[in-house]
Amino acid sequence: MTTTLGAPREWRVLDIVVGAVIAVAFGPVFLAWNALWEATIPLFAFFFPVQAILYGVWLLPGVLVGLVIRRPGAALLGAFVSAAVSVMLGSIYGADALISGAIQGLGAELGFLIFAYRGWGLMPAIVAGAFSGLAAAVHDVVLYYPAVGFGLQAAFTAFTVGSGALVAGVGAWLLLRALVRTGVLAEFEAGRGQERI
Repeated sequence: MTTTLGAPREWRVLDIVVGAVIAVAFGPVFLAWNALWEATIPLFAFFFPVQAILYGVWLLPGVLVGLVIRRPGAALLGAFVSAAVSVMLGSIYGADALISGAIQGLGAELGFLIFAYRGWGLMPAIVAGAFSGLAAAVHDVVLYYPAVGFGLQAAFTAFTVGSGALVAGVGAWLLLRALVRTGVLAEFEAGRGQERI
C-alpha cells in the first residue's frame, strides 16, 4: 500500500532496525567530528563561516537513512538517533545535540517532501542535504551566533547549506550506491532498484 505521496504507508520492523543501525554507526563518528571541529576553530579565525564546510558530516545520517528506508520520518529517525548516540557517548554539545539532530532531520524530511517522497536519486539527496544544512544553520545562528551581524550569519548559512548539499547529499547518495553493491539492502526498494539510483 502507498500513500498519496508515493511512500509506503507502514513501517516494517526491519526498516526501524536497519535505520537505527545506520544511525548508531554515526554516533562515534560524530564524537570524532566534534573534536575535529573544535580543533580547527583557530584555522578559520580569519573568517569563521568557512568552517561550516565541515558541517555536512553531521547531516549525513539523516539523508542516508531517508534514502535507504524511503518513508516519511526516516530522515528524522536517522538524524535524531545518531545525535542521541553521540550524546550517550559524551558529546561536548550535550542535550543540544538532540535538538540539533531533530532539526536537521526535519530539514532533510522537507527536502524529500518536495519530491513527494517519490524521488530517491542524486537530486533529491542534494536537496535533502541542503535543507538539512539550512535547518542546522538557522539553529546555530540563533543559538551560537546571534550577535555576529547579518553578513556573517548569511555566510555561515551559505557554507552550511553548501556542505549539506555536497557532503551530506552527494555523500549519502554515494554511500547508498556502495551499500547497494554489497547486497545488504536487498530487502529494500533501494537495493532492488540499483539501476534507478
